[in-house]
Amino acid sequence: MRIELVKRPQQSALFSAVSPLLALALTVIAGFIIFSFLGKPPLEALYIYFIEPLSETWQLHELAIKAAPLIMIAVGLSVCYASNNWNIGAEGQFIIGGITGSLIPILMPDFQNALTLPLMLLFGFIGGAAMGAIPALLKTKFNTNEILTSLMLVYVAQLFLDWLARGVFRDPNGNNFPGSIRFPSAARLPEIMPSQGGAHLGIVLAIIAAVIVWVMMKYLLRGFEVKVLGGSPRAGRFAGFSSTRMVFFAFILSGGLAGLAGISEVSGAIGQLRETISPGYGFAAIIVAFLGRLNPLGAIAAGFVLALTYLGGEGAQMSLGISDKVARVFQGLLLFFVLGCDTLIHYRVRLVFGDPVKVSG
Repeated sequence: MRIELVKRPQQSALFSAVSPLLALALTVIAGFIIFSFLGKPPLEALYIYFIEPLSETWQLHELAIKAAPLIMIAVGLSVCYASNNWNIGAEGQFIIGGITGSLIPILMPDFQNALTLPLMLLFGFIGGAAMGAIPALLKTKFNTNEILTSLMLVYVAQLFLDWLARGVFRDPNGNNFPGSIRFPSAARLPEIMPSQGGAHLGIVLAIIAAVIVWVMMKYLLRGFEVKVLGGSPRAGRFAGFSSTRMVFFAFILSGGLAGLAGISEVSGAIGQLRETISPGYGFAAIIVAFLGRLNPLGAIAAGFVLALTYLGGEGAQMSLGISDKVARVFQGLLLFFVLGCDTLIHYRVRLVFGDPVKVSG
């Protein structure tokens, strides 16, 4: 007996629309089972995980802080994946963007004026875009697998950041702790409502980026080119579209937005360049992109859902004494169910009994 996937002649519009909600519901059910096996009260655990983080104003601000980089990165990845280019290295591009954007306040601490923050954001975008261009170049020139090259570059970025934070960028007055000098106020993203909580303008930048990219994908020729080359590269070539240029465009855009998210995180939530600036936002944003159905506006809602898993994981860790790795389990389950639901929408499962028929030559 073997299992085959047979493409459906027509997909259900209803199930296509509710697929993300179905995946979320299945994740909650799986969480109920997991907490039961861990010996924790499942209903209380799910409440702590999904409801309690939304109960107070300061928690909503924390939700916005964590959602901002997820949304920003996922918007770029949505375009990249829709064009059939698989950027798995957004974590590294996020880190490099944080580094390049931090050059101004670290190397020129006296440069404090209205241009400081815009230049930091610009440098962050350029740094992430340059990091994203590397796997694009390797793919187009040497036909290397972009999944492997972009992923391996993550470890290069992480080690480079660690070397900088513990070495040349370390604050001489920081009591030997790793990390740069604290950024001056001119180099910090301002808070939205300082009296209510700590959410900064990063969430606003993320939503603006999502809207701009959505407009591009829906109304501009470049968006049409992304969809055509992503759906059928052969048809794209007949239409005169260049797959090489699309590879560079997709990686530079996704890398640039990841880099912009990186400097937004450093200048907003952290306030200095540390040896670790991301709890895995670049990888979690992959889930956000697929949960949002590769739609930039869908990434906004999906980003808040994934941000909730971070806050819920921290709350469950403190209240129930469970491992912080449970949050990663929820994120992995969510991606599994999203991809599983989408697969079953496009394919049906067929059981085949008996040995396959051998055709003699």
